[in-house]
Amino acid sequence: MKIKIVALGKIKDKFLKDGIDEFLKRLTPYAAVEIAELQPIEIRDENLTEKILDQEGEKILSLIKPTDFVITMEIKGKQLSSEEFSQKIFEITNDGVSELVFVIGSSCGLSSLVSKRANFKLSLSKMTFLHQFTRLILIEQIYRAFKILNNETYHK
Repeated sequence: MKIKIVALGKIKDKFLKDGIDEFLKRLTPYAAVEIAELQPIEIRDENLTEKILDQEGEKILSLIKPTDFVITMEIKGKQLSSEEFSQKIFEITNDGVSELVFVIGSSCGLSSLVSKRANFKLSLSKMTFLHQFTRLILIEQIYRAFKILNNETYHK
């Protein structure tokens, strides 16, 4: 399976980069994972937030094929346990999807254009995380999902 993570912004902290790189390496036997980083647009006027999110959304949508299964990371998305998330990935794979795309918006949110394109909306928690942590947490959970699917011991 191919997995693409589309994210706005670059990871700046070395400890986060190191963690992400470690889980990307661990994922190699299970899936080909690509990260597409897009430059967020700076919002100088809060009245323009929706317009700017839509501009970012158009960039995001340009990286998504019609056949891709898209999971957006959203505050109001569905929360899943690690086992439920693993089952979701299993179901997506069994449906013949060749590429799974996760979308992480900017710290200001996600365009409604992208949200409408989503096949599934996922929330990691009711808690608020630093925006850059989301990528590390998501990649770790993808790795955990594959370990669960393969009945391997990491997840316990």
